[in-house]
Amino acid sequence: MKSDAQPANRTPTHESLDAGVIMESRGLKKTYGRGSQNVSVLTDANLILRKGEMVAVVAPSGAGKSTLLHLLAALDTPTSGTVYFDSKAIETSDDEGLAEFRNRAVGFLWQRHQLLPDFTAAENVAMPLLVRGEKFTSALEKARKWLAEVGLEDRADHRAGELSGGEQQRVAIARALVTGPSVLLADEPTGDLDEQNAWAMFELLERLHRVHQLTSLIATHNLALAARCDRILGLEHGVLRSREAAAIAGGFPGGEAS
Repeated sequence: MKSDAQPANRTPTHESLDAGVIMESRGLKKTYGRGSQNVSVLTDANLILRKGEMVAVVAPSGAGKSTLLHLLAALDTPTSGTVYFDSKAIETSDDEGLAEFRNRAVGFLWQRHQLLPDFTAAENVAMPLLVRGEKFTSALEKARKWLAEVGLEDRADHRAGELSGGEQQRVAIARALVTGPSVLLADEPTGDLDEQNAWAMFELLERLHRVHQLTSLIATHNLALAARCDRILGLEHGVLRSREAAAIAGGFPGGEAS
């Protein structure tokens, strides 16, 4: 396994870019609260994500996995530190540039699908395309193609609230990828699913990752699923550290990080 250990003050170099680095974080820190009430969730999170990799971030619930993904997706701002995408610090972008980054560069998969229950599956998937100004008919056509790809072609016109939990999560996957992002950030994508559906969902993510040549970062507390990724990083006390697959205990879908 490759290591992510890098000096915290390092900035992207020509060599790292040539090595296929697509996303990088340096010294990410996120603190909530003020004064004596401060809670540090991330203290020094350094990450290198190479093109084509599927990387797992493993930690128990509440350790800061979601916070890390939100910072990488520019859904939140760090207290300090920098996120780079294709060698550019995303913090240097204006509001329009950040919106473009969120809509086109990264696809975000939430643990709790965040679908609009009164809209159809196809309308939910089309939403990111409509947000960037695409015509409704074109957006809906692309949405239906993606729903077919995740096995929900026959459910496209059903309201999201009428779908099962597994179906809703597949709609969320289609929505995350419909814009054609190069990076998929998945926050506990199997966290609300039973064992059988968790494996099926992860196998779907693996297939889409391979077929569409994605770069994927998956936050999970499921150790067995994490072991299927190219690399595993542990998030411990706000710091990312390499974790060997051989150190993963158990080997069952329900096995959890502690």
